[in-house]
Amino acid sequence: MTYKIFIDGRHGTTGLKIDERLAGREEIEILTIPEAQRKDAHIKAEYINAADVVFLCLPDAASKESVALLAAGNKHTRFLDASTAHRTNPEWVYGLPELDAGQRERIRNAQKVAIPGCHASGFIMLMHPLIAAGIVSPHYAATTYSITGYSGGGKEMIASYETPGAQGATLPESMQSPRFYALGLAHKHLPEMRALSGLRHAPLFTPIVGNFAQGLVVAVPLPASALARRMTPGELQTFFAGYYEGETFVKVMPTDTDTVLENGFLPATACNDTNRAEIFVFGNDEQILLASRFDNLGKGASGAAIQCMNIMLGLDEARGLTA
Repeated sequence: MTYKIFIDGRHGTTGLKIDERLAGREEIEILTIPEAQRKDAHIKAEYINAADVVFLCLPDAASKESVALLAAGNKHTRFLDASTAHRTNPEWVYGLPELDAGQRERIRNAQKVAIPGCHASGFIMLMHPLIAAGIVSPHYAATTYSITGYSGGGKEMIASYETPGAQGATLPESMQSPRFYALGLAHKHLPEMRALSGLRHAPLFTPIVGNFAQGLVVAVPLPASALARRMTPGELQTFFAGYYEGETFVKVMPTDTDTVLENGFLPATACNDTNRAEIFVFGNDEQILLASRFDNLGKGASGAAIQCMNIMLGLDEARGLTA
């Protein structure tokens, strides 16, 4: 069987990656609007309503406009939205199959699935299991920080790093080091981070962008006093290993730092070009650091979208993806 796929926003960073990952799959037919008609709403509506699956790789407002083009009574076309527009909308299913035991089936049966934000994915994979199990209170005042490659900022940020000025110009010194951003503490991923983790209040989140294209590490400090019962890093690692047992794309790493670190360092790029997320537990009996590492363009964006598409179409979940 051939499935018709329309990528709305095909020329953006996520859209290009989805297009690239679907290329060559014999069961997929990509519907492509002629360049001159891309902004014609009537033409776009025809493509949307003809598709089996529509990927929305657009700004929030544009995503909502495209969803509104679905014809009344059309239960056939299914949406996968990579924007932040619908991630906490109860009419949409959150596209993290590993969230809990029922999430994969919810995605399978959904017409509308919201793909998680990259930072949010890492935070939720760490915190949701702990809160759901009662190990951490939903009232905990969580903090988290992450370091990400610049590709997560879209075309404008990519251009600022890769074409900083006239030909031959070097990157400004201020951009050569990692840089904190979103310092108004109102990052657009915060609503889903709170809602899907189970926290009553949004975490204090400070992201950092580095001078590398892709890769992401999300870290959550967790003092032992925040746990409902005393647990060592080894016991927490065992808990996560049980929670994610059998998952193709989530790998819980051993606590032996000699085997998981590179000369004592945790680089952000080790999962690049895969759909794999790695979970780490570091620390001691008093202070614990949780971390998740993945490709911000893979499990953090296009890879997650294709994983959900595979589930929705009843295909092998890992088809076209690398664990």
